[in-house]
Order: sequence, then C-alpha cells, then structure tokens
Amino acid sequence: MEAHPFETIESAEEFLELLHAEILASHSKVTELLNETDPKSIRQTEALRLVIHKLNQLARNTQVSQRLLGDLRMLRNLLIR
Repeated sequence: MEAHPFETIESAEEFLELLHAEILASHSKVTELLNETDPKSIRQTEALRLVIHKLNQLARNTQVSQRLLGDLRMLRNLLIR
C-alpha cells in the first residue's frame, strides 16, 4: 500500500508545526533585511513590507489550521471511545 504523508491528524499537525516555525524564521530574516535596506530604495522597502505582510497572513492561517486539527483530533477521540 502506498504511504501518504498525512495519513493521520498527528502527522498533519507535525507538518504544520514545522511549517509555522519556518514561517517565523523567514519573518525574522526578512525583518532584518528590511532594517538593513537603504531608506531611499522605496521599491525594495515596499516589497519587503509586502513579504512580511504575506508571512503574517500565512502564520495566522497555520495557527488556525493547527487549532482545527486539534479540534478534529479531540472529536475523533470522542467518537472512538
């Protein structure tokens, strides 16, 4: 039988935890880049701010997904009992 990366809720939760950690690490790196950017480089500054905005959105979405998976795990456990 073919193995699937998200056969269980727990494996999906683990993936989202790893993804969320990488998003936060990327956010830190981009914030550092923004702080080092020449203020006269308006286009680059705006682009980095947009990247930060999108990373914030992605971080919120992964947090919501983690909560949803936690709810599903709890409901599964209630149904199995």
